[in-house]
Amino acid sequence: MSNTSVSTTDHQQPVVVIGAGPVGLAAAAHLVERGAEPLVLEAGQSAATAVREWAHVRLFSPWAEVTDPAAEKLLASTGWVRPDETTYPTGGDWVERYLQPLADVLGDQVRYGVTVTGVARAGRDRIVDSGREEQPFTVHIETADGGEERITARAVIDASGTWSVPGPMGANGIPALGEKSASDRITYRVPDLKDPAVRARYAGKRTAVVGSGASAFTALALLADLAGEEADTHAVWILRRGIGDATYGGGEADQLPARGALGLRAKAAVEQGHASAVTGFRTEAVERDGDRLVLVAEDGRRLDAVDEAVVLTGFRPDLSFLSELRLGLDERLQAPTALAPLIDPNVHSCGTVYPHGVKELSHPEQGVYLAGMKSYGRAPTFLAMTGYEQVRSITAALAGDHEAAERVELTLPETGVCGGAGLFDEPDAARSGEGGGCCAAPATLQIGIGAPAASGGC
Repeated sequence: MSNTSVSTTDHQQPVVVIGAGPVGLAAAAHLVERGAEPLVLEAGQSAATAVREWAHVRLFSPWAEVTDPAAEKLLASTGWVRPDETTYPTGGDWVERYLQPLADVLGDQVRYGVTVTGVARAGRDRIVDSGREEQPFTVHIETADGGEERITARAVIDASGTWSVPGPMGANGIPALGEKSASDRITYRVPDLKDPAVRARYAGKRTAVVGSGASAFTALALLADLAGEEADTHAVWILRRGIGDATYGGGEADQLPARGALGLRAKAAVEQGHASAVTGFRTEAVERDGDRLVLVAEDGRRLDAVDEAVVLTGFRPDLSFLSELRLGLDERLQAPTALAPLIDPNVHSCGTVYPHGVKELSHPEQGVYLAGMKSYGRAPTFLAMTGYEQVRSITAALAGDHEAAERVELTLPETGVCGGAGLFDEPDAARSGEGGGCCAAPATLQIGIGAPAASGGC
């Protein structure tokens, strides 16, 4: 094991930022602006690895809402100019025209191909009180070649997101019996049916769609479009609850027309016979029937066999490498205790969550913060602008500027987009919707019923 040694003087140690996504890179930009030294650790081989997985999608939010002010200042020194703020980038645009250039400006302050395997206080596991707060953090990493290192840090901002840990099909939050062994027939992402290979996997097939949020609406809409072109294509929509007035979202009454249109497309898929809904079905087991799958519910119901399953039951944070830290997390959402009541999906949409910062994001373990989508735990929606405000406040606190840390410098749109983003056939059509910048499970939408739109996110 090699040790990356940093000076024992507290403020000469870096602030480690986990994840080189939108919020992690924004945190680094704010640290630079504050005269602090960031070290961003990214498991992928380039910036924004998760965003690259849905590069073909178009965001609900325009450029004006998906760039961070401190990051823009850093980029301006290179001659960078923000694209037309009224236009809507795809995920690929976001990476190529903003996120990767930002990471490039940060230079060797971003390390790629390193996976964080543990974070702790130096010489202290979570039990030990004595001298705890005086000790720096040690961040254990594994490099792409299998090597190990230990980095000393004065603070840690975990902006690693939740993309890598999708929810399972099992209704109790644990994979259903047989789910893992059936993984060759299951995906936990909205399929990109414009990809010929992916299209062939679902064309003429019977596909189960498990979930009730925007991503499930997306999959239903895309499969319905495919059914209109390929005979024998059918979706079976698996709902753990019944169908009620709120099942399809706000519809035409939604304050954000584009968001309502997504639910209306899912409703049309069912009404037109391209999808059939199965309600009150809580999956307990997945059984093989040759190359097909049979889903079995807790009440013993068995569905007709399907060829594929698309499981869109949300995401959750990976807390395993933080197990030696004293985190204060809500027992339901796995979000910081003070933040959880503000983001409870039973009460709030992302447009009704007021801006928050270091106060709501603090833990019993001083100097460690969960930021970005990971700070929301299992709550399903997140605004990019909220993440930028989070790291502005956190970095102000780390710099000792408590007045700035407690000050709110963001006004959120009342109709913030919830449940993901969408790829509009025409960017101009997206302008009829209002702002939002959600970073949740990718979702598709198209105004009205017609030509297909591809899946989208954040």
